[in-house]
Amino acid sequence: MECVFGLVGDGFALIAADSSAVHSILVHKSNEDKVLVLDSHKLLGVSGEAGDRVQFIEYIQKNVHLYQFRNGIPLNTAAVANFTRGELATALRKNPYFVNILLAGYDKGIGPSLYYIDYIATLHKIDKGAFGYGSYFSLAMMDRYFRSGMSLEEAIDLVDKCIMEIRSRLFVAPPNFVIKIVDQNGAREYAWRESISSD
Repeated sequence: MECVFGLVGDGFALIAADSSAVHSILVHKSNEDKVLVLDSHKLLGVSGEAGDRVQFIEYIQKNVHLYQFRNGIPLNTAAVANFTRGELATALRKNPYFVNILLAGYDKGIGPSLYYIDYIATLHKIDKGAFGYGSYFSLAMMDRYFRSGMSLEEAIDLVDKCIMEIRSRLFVAPPNFVIKIVDQNGAREYAWRESISSD
């Protein structure tokens, strides 16, 4: 019952994701952070099998850091998106990773961007997107309320609407969500929306 969604606003991009770690009918934890801060100006929101999710995003993160260490310059967001897509495509016919990814980043001179990368290595640059069962509701809310150039306050209000819709409409709704943003000041956690304490 995973939910990962994101959007691009005026000078920033954000990703929100549920924080439930589930297997079959069991909830193992409700504070799993599924949005990785990839580097200073990039976020990866990932849904999929828990083992694949952790292994693949750590592999991408370490290779992005290795590139920067070897060459002295970081990859921009488009380059990271293409590298990630290439690694998924290479693994597809050998040992596929069942992960779906939203990559958000901010690049000087370009601004914020959001990329959709699914488990069969499809890559698209988008303004809004979602994965998981919650995508049925969050995409519907974004189709209605999203507009280009939203302020951060308007975007957070839309994220809250999406979360409320998921919680009220999804049969087994995840209780907690994490929201992270990336802008010219870097990638960082913005807020948690919790209905169940993780203590």
